[in-house]
Amino acid sequence: NKFETLSKVSSMTSHMRSLQYLDMSSNLLSHDGADMQCQWAESLAELDLSSNLLSDSVFECLPVNIQKLDLRQNQITSVPRGMAELKSLKELNLASNRLADLPVCSGFTSLEFLNVEMNLILTPPAGFFQSCPRVRELQAGHNPFKCSCELQDFIRMERQSGGKLFGWPAAYVCEYPQELRGRQLKDFHLSELACSTTLLLVTALGLTLVLVAAVAFLCISLDVPWYVRMTWRWTQTKRRARHNRPAEQAAALQFHAFISYSERDSLWVKNELMPNLEKGEGCVQLCQHERNFVPGRSIVENIINCIEKSYKSIFVLSPNFVQSEWCHYELYFAHHKLFSENSNSLILILLEPIPPYVIPARYHKLKALMAKRTYLEWPKERSKRPLFWANLRAAVSINLP
Repeated sequence: NKFETLSKVSSMTSHMRSLQYLDMSSNLLSHDGADMQCQWAESLAELDLSSNLLSDSVFECLPVNIQKLDLRQNQITSVPRGMAELKSLKELNLASNRLADLPVCSGFTSLEFLNVEMNLILTPPAGFFQSCPRVRELQAGHNPFKCSCELQDFIRMERQSGGKLFGWPAAYVCEYPQELRGRQLKDFHLSELACSTTLLLVTALGLTLVLVAAVAFLCISLDVPWYVRMTWRWTQTKRRARHNRPAEQAAALQFHAFISYSERDSLWVKNELMPNLEKGEGCVQLCQHERNFVPGRSIVENIINCIEKSYKSIFVLSPNFVQSEWCHYELYFAHHKLFSENSNSLILILLEPIPPYVIPARYHKLKALMAKRTYLEWPKERSKRPLFWANLRAAVSINLP
């Protein structure tokens, strides 16, 4: 027919005391909140209002004692809370509407069957059966389900419900995202790590801590902080030198060799090395920290300046050398010069044998130099020492300006 106003239909039934079933489907029914008050027959138990123009306000105009209600193919977007108290309602059909979520059973305490097929439900709430404990069957298939972490709980709820989902699994298919379209919900799985923000944060934090600990361990074992600090000092000293000295003075060589040694080996240096090189033929100019370091400058700056002003760098190696912090600085800067200028400026004198286990881990450059470069060994026999001094003089021989 062409009935249009739901409240007028209700008033027509108000005096039908034996009316139990009323079919008003396929009309033009609608309800406005401003319409007259609805007065249904108290005996009405079943009402069919499918295929009309009803919206959410229909729940303001329903029979109080209704047990079975059909609202298929209308324009209902939600079931407003507190709008209807249908305590006798057992079956509710809301298929083919515009619902975005499952209704709450606070007003339908006796509801046993619910049909919400072919609506716009993306992610049904997982706690539906807890909020509607009397529902024995839920028809929620043929909705555009969004397969995401939120849907995982709904799928888990189906397993726990004991077969209360009608049409499972064929009617429950992913619509979104595009790459999962057509996949049945029973075949959709995501890991707990992907869906749990807390677990993901804890895992990420744990991995970050492990990575930081591993990097810190490697840095400490390889003494990276020391090298970073020394590189920074080298850079700062070079920068100050460029601003404070003329370029021609910085480039001039003033010494044949810079001597690096441990203070514990100073007697050998002063009694053997320096007298034998500085006296006699050739007159070798040696740079020694006690007499050539400039007062007022930092030790690091003095070391760098002396190495740059020297044609060669002589390192007196012994177990005492590898225990000296300043010797390590001098070796580092000389090694830096070796690679930056592509020169052959290092001379290694092995005063005493050095067991490998005595050399600290950060002296890996010293280990590499001793493995790759020829070094002069201080001979214990006096007969071999003239040849030692001749070789050393030949290594530092150059005409200084």
